[in-house]
This record gives sequence, C-alpha cells and structure tokens, in this order.
Amino acid sequence: MNTLIRIVGTLIILNGLLSGAASAEDGYDLWLRYQPLPDTEREILTHNATALITPENPSATTQVAINEMQRAFHGFTGNHLPITSEITQGTILIGTPDSSTAIARLALPFGSIGKEGFLLRSMEINGFKTTVIAANTDLGLLYGTFEFLRQVQTKQDLSLLDIISAPDIQLRVLNHWDNLDRSVERGYAGQSIWDWWRLPTVTEPRYQDYARANASLGINGTVLNNVNAQPEVLLPRYIAKTAALADIFRPYGIRVFLSVRFSSPIEIGGLDTADPLNPEVQQWWKDKADEIYRHIPDFGGFLVKANSEGQPGPQDYDRTHVDGANMLAAALEPHDGTVMWRAFVYSEHNPVDRAKQAYDQFKPLDGDFADNVLVQVKNGAIDFQPREPFHPMFGTMPNTPLMMEFQITQEYLGFSTHLVYLGALYEEVLKADTYVQGKGSTVARVIDGSLHGYKQTGIAGVANIGVDRDWSGSIFNQADWYAFGRLAWNPDLDARDIAEEWLKMTFSTDPEFVQTAADMMMRSREAVVDYMTPLGLAHLMDTGHHYGPGPWVSELARPEWNPVYYHRADSEGIGFDRTPTGSNAVEQYAEPLAQHFSDLDTIDDKDLLWFHHLPWDYQMKSGKTLWNELVSRYDRGIEEVESMQAIWESLRPYVDQQRFERTADLLEVQLEEANWWRNASITYFQNVNGLELPEGIEAPPYSLEHYKSLSFPYAPGI
Repeated sequence: MNTLIRIVGTLIILNGLLSGAASAEDGYDLWLRYQPLPDTEREILTHNATALITPENPSATTQVAINEMQRAFHGFTGNHLPITSEITQGTILIGTPDSSTAIARLALPFGSIGKEGFLLRSMEINGFKTTVIAANTDLGLLYGTFEFLRQVQTKQDLSLLDIISAPDIQLRVLNHWDNLDRSVERGYAGQSIWDWWRLPTVTEPRYQDYARANASLGINGTVLNNVNAQPEVLLPRYIAKTAALADIFRPYGIRVFLSVRFSSPIEIGGLDTADPLNPEVQQWWKDKADEIYRHIPDFGGFLVKANSEGQPGPQDYDRTHVDGANMLAAALEPHDGTVMWRAFVYSEHNPVDRAKQAYDQFKPLDGDFADNVLVQVKNGAIDFQPREPFHPMFGTMPNTPLMMEFQITQEYLGFSTHLVYLGALYEEVLKADTYVQGKGSTVARVIDGSLHGYKQTGIAGVANIGVDRDWSGSIFNQADWYAFGRLAWNPDLDARDIAEEWLKMTFSTDPEFVQTAADMMMRSREAVVDYMTPLGLAHLMDTGHHYGPGPWVSELARPEWNPVYYHRADSEGIGFDRTPTGSNAVEQYAEPLAQHFSDLDTIDDKDLLWFHHLPWDYQMKSGKTLWNELVSRYDRGIEEVESMQAIWESLRPYVDQQRFERTADLLEVQLEEANWWRNASITYFQNVNGLELPEGIEAPPYSLEHYKSLSFPYAPGI
C-alpha cells in the first residue's frame, strides 16, 4: 500500500509538471514555481539535500509533504530526491516523534510548537550534516516542508537552518463570496472556482492546487460560499458537493465552512419561523448540523451575516445577536464546530453615525456569547476602505473572542486592475495601538488572544480567487493572498519582508529587482489612498459596483449608502465630525487615542477628515490650505502611478515577457483610472466650494455633468 501511495504521488508530480509546462509563466503556479536553479545554486542544493528519509507508513498529509518535496526538487534540479532509510551526508530527515524513531531520539523542543508548529534545523547526526523537518503532527510536518522549500526559493543558507515556528492565530480562513451559480460577489478574477453543477462526481485539478497554495501559507480553513448566503447550500445534494471538496482539502489541513442564511428553517425547512428561541428552530439546526457532520466529520462550522444589509437575523424576532449565535453554537458544539458571527451591522433606522453602530450593538453583549462563537469584525468601522482607522471594537470586548476580517479582493481599491499591495494595509491595522491596557495593546495582540486571554482566535480574508489562470486577476494581486496568509500565521511579520519574499518566489531573487519592486509595492497603497480617498475621506466610490468615483451620489434610499453622507462637503467645508462636537465616535476608542483623534494639533493628516469637518481654508501642517492640500494629494497619487510605471519598465530585464506585459497593461489602466478619480473628484468638490484651483494645477478636462453621466451596468463583481 505504501508503495502504491508513493507511485500515485510521483504520478501527481509528473502530471503537474507536464500540465504546467506549456504555460509556466501565466501566473498559475503562484509562488510555488520551483524553477530550475542555475548550476552553482543547484550544486549547493544537491550538496545539502542528497536523500530523503520519511516515515515508513506516511499518512495522507505526510504523503502530501513528500510529494511537494519531490515536485520541488524535480523543478529545481530535474531529479527527484532518493528515498533512503540511512542517514548520510546531506540527508533530509522528515517526521514526527510518533512516526519516526530517528526523530523521537532527537532532543528537540517539541513542547513549544503545539499541533501545527514545526522545527526546521540543520544538525549533525551520527557525524553527518542533516536537515531535520520535525513536528508533533503530520500537519505541522507539511507546514515545515513548505517553510523549507521557501528557504530554498529565497536562497537562504541551508546549512544554518534553525527555525521554530507555530501559528499565533488558531483559525486562519479564506471567506469566498462565491454563489451557487458560480458568480462571485466582489470577485474580479472570473467565475468561482467551485463548479457546483458538476460536483460531487467531477472534481477539478485546480481544487488540489488551491489546497497546496493555502497549505503553503498555513491557511487552515475555507468558507466556500457567499456571506449573502443562499439557503440551498444546506440541502443534501449541496452537502454532498461540499463533502467532495472537504475530502480533497483534508490532507492539506484545510477544514471547510459554510455561510448559512439565518432564515433557512423557513426557506428549506418548512417551518413558519426562524426565531432562535423557538424549540423547533433549535432542533432543526441541530438536526442539520448532525446531517452535515455525518458526511463531513471535520466540518468547521458556520459563518453568519445576520441583520445586515437586508439579511434576516435574530432581531427580526426581537432577539439579540447573542440569541442567534448561541443557538447555532449549541447545534455545532457536540461536533467541535465554530460559529463565526459577523459584526458588520448597520441600520438605516439608526440615526447615529454608521461608524458607531457595530460597537453600540455588540459592546453590551460582551461575555454573553457561547465559547465556540467568534465575532468577526472588519478591520475598520465602515467597509474595507482604502484607509480606515482600526475598528473600535478591537480591544473593547475582553470577554468575547474577536476575529479579524480583512478584504483580499480589492472591492474599493480598483478591482484587479490596480496594483495595490494590501500587505501594507494589513500591517498598518495589526500594528495599530488600541491603548486599552496601555501602550503596546496592539490590534494584533487582540486577535492573537494574548491581550485578553482568548481561548479561541481567528482571522479571515475575503478571497480574491477566481478561474483566471493567474487566480486573482493579476500577478500582483497574488501578493495580497500571500501576505494575508503569512500575517495570519504571524501578525508581527513586516509587510516589506513579506513583499520581498513573495517577489523572490514569484519573479526573481536578483537583489536589484527585489529591492526596486518591493519599493514600488510598499508605495502602491499610499498612491491609491491619494487618488481615491485622501486625508481621511472615505466611501467616495460610485454606487452598487463601487467602481470609480461618485462623491456626488446622494439619491439612494438609505442615507449611509450615499457618498455625501461620509464627506459632508458643502460651501463651508468638508469631513465628518466624529469628535464630541459631532457624532462623538471618538469615545469608542481608549485614551489617549480618543484625545489624539479629537485634537487638531495631534491627529495625523491621514485621519483628518475621518474625524473632523473643517473649513476649506483650514491651515494644514504643510502650510497649505485644506483645499490646496487636497488637490495636491490627488496629484501626488497620479505621480506615484506614473512612477510605478517607470519602475516597472526598468525591471523589464528581470521578468518574462508574458507577465511583464500583462502588468504593464494593467498599470496603464490604473493610470487612466487614477486620472479619472482625480479629475472627477476635484471637479465635484470645486463645484461645491466654488474655489479656484491652486496656481499651476491642471484643470480637469470635463464638466461635472460628464463625470456624472458615466454608467457601468456590467461592472464585474456586483
């Protein structure tokens, strides 16, 4: 049987190599390219890696690790590693204390790495230099194998390895906003990769490649469907389809989750209510959970969007979020399942500042949620804007595990056509200090559980994955998926270090290329803030599709759906007053942060108009008036995109033609749309304030009526 598994694994490797050979540089291989090494590097690698010792009877997960190692070495050297049972010079020893007596005999600190961590060490065994990849579990072994291959890909010294690593956050998941018809809400890389129609009988090789990519980052969960859930996903035929995907993902350590619609007991269960305190409703969910676990024993649990943007929820029955979440938690608890209950809630019937509403609803419920409930909170209080202050809920609910929700797909950031490295955004939020227990109480310490002692921790990323060959609509958008995974494992990592790592694995290890391209990536997020939402402005995007500028939109039925609600520009000034003289949203932050945001002498320019409504002639720290500074920020954004184009052109010698030209074309789109943002925004605000443009500033080429007339009924991702 063991021989058969190894033969099958080799066939998988060879099939992958052959299938990718015709289009090796179209982006499909992501950061797992395993390209042939130059002669000198190949000699160094083969000197440090001469053979592989594996457990005698590898589990499915360990076999995945072995297959990945062989796939990589075939790519690096053209040969597979010989399998041996004897330690000799340059042997790679892989195993756990339970699966390998050789590993068990080593005095390694296994107690510090938990169930998913690993040890990667260069050491001498029986007089021979040996590389050890060890873990307590087969899953840790898989993660350790990917880390070893990352060390090879980024040209680290394999003779000096000494790495101990374990994840800081327990649940690290992708949220797919994929629908059963294969459309993807806020998806900009083609259709959903889940072919629900053909599942469970027909499965695609891409599913396995998806699992490989996520396992390489330590992502251990996936929510398969949209938070705006369709109840049919809980029907038996869809449970069978979900089970087929779970079977593929299981060896890679990935548990499947489903988004569920709160009113499912009515829509597919035949009940006349979904009241969470109704015994029949409670029993329906328990029976449904039992049914799912009969088919998927390691099913992860439910993600729920309730009483938000028209979705049904417990408040429809005068119940609380606690009542709804705990009902589902009780159904999942016997199976070790988790409820991820989203805190993205706001109501048109609530007259207060939308930025305050989630806090106001959830803060009084702190400590009342069941032990297997995680409250999932977006990084900011509005909705995945190019820049937002961190959500005030972080740090203020010490008795309720809060998990982070980042967006990887670029809903408000130019879709897949704008180069915007979101690692910088993630880092900014994670390193933000809440001050709830004094200086150093960062958002990262909240979500990793160390600040409040959470027993359960989690982080989610709204996926940007589709059927496009490059997975994410552009090569550089892959970096956001990669950065999310790396920061989910360790939220203290540096975004620039991650960018450099990704560049080495995706393009080239040449230092000049890596440093120059990393500079470009690290500047890209600030560029988009400047040409879209400078100085703390937010939600200026056009309605519905969120494509392009629409600061003039004011006619939508719900006030908080209109951009004018957020910028509040009039002839006197601009910005949303969230200080004590306005909505007082600052009171939701701890001191001294609340005072910092309220005080015009201390607040950073990047947050200025988020918290303050100021006159157009307000004197900025730069010495310019607010109006002149705003215009200059728009122009700075354009200049940055032009600079990115020039930088990318200088990197042409390092990049294959296909990926170079694809990126160059998208940068041209980005420049066109950045100019559109700049011109439409300046035209609108100038129409509001009646002010002249600063001297030497180029006037927008069209009238406000022209920009208002633009229509995009078929924009992707709606």
